[in-house]
Amino acid sequence: MKDETRKMDNEQSGSDLEQSEEAKTVAIDTARADAELAKLASDLDELRQTLLRRQADFDNYRKRVEKERTEDSKRATARVIEGFIPVIDGFEQALAVHREPAYENYRKGFELLYKQLLEHLIRLGVERVDPLGKVFDPHLHQAMDRTETTEHADGTILQVFQPGYVFNARILRPAMVRVAVHPSGASKEAAN
Repeated sequence: MKDETRKMDNEQSGSDLEQSEEAKTVAIDTARADAELAKLASDLDELRQTLLRRQADFDNYRKRVEKERTEDSKRATARVIEGFIPVIDGFEQALAVHREPAYENYRKGFELLYKQLLEHLIRLGVERVDPLGKVFDPHLHQAMDRTETTEHADGTILQVFQPGYVFNARILRPAMVRVAVHPSGASKEAAN
């Protein structure tokens, strides 16, 4: 019986050794699998972050291109409008010259064309600057002449030679004006 007990002990210790080596192998395989899983999870997270950055970059690019297109369109429209400003001036001059009754039909047709052109430009966003009686603003007006007077406040616009035009807060042409200035002591002495 002792032999059988020894034999069983030997078999059991052999199987314990096998189980111990098998457990070590399983533990090593599990550790490798966990490490590989952690690396894959890390790679996946990195790829997700890269994708989010690329999407944000693309959205920013799309917005920038859209803004540039809008600005290009506004610049092109402004150039076209600037080309029409001399045409409007010509209309105004022609209408001012022909006031005789013989030209009445001609004048009515001309006034209609002039009105349509102005309305179209206004629909595009053009603002006409006609500052008669307002205070001179060097950002909107160009002083072509000045008149010394005490009848009007200093810097008041007395006459508009040519109206100005503004498109999208950009001055296409400043209004050309005559400005009132108060006489100074030096100018009174020069006059005498």
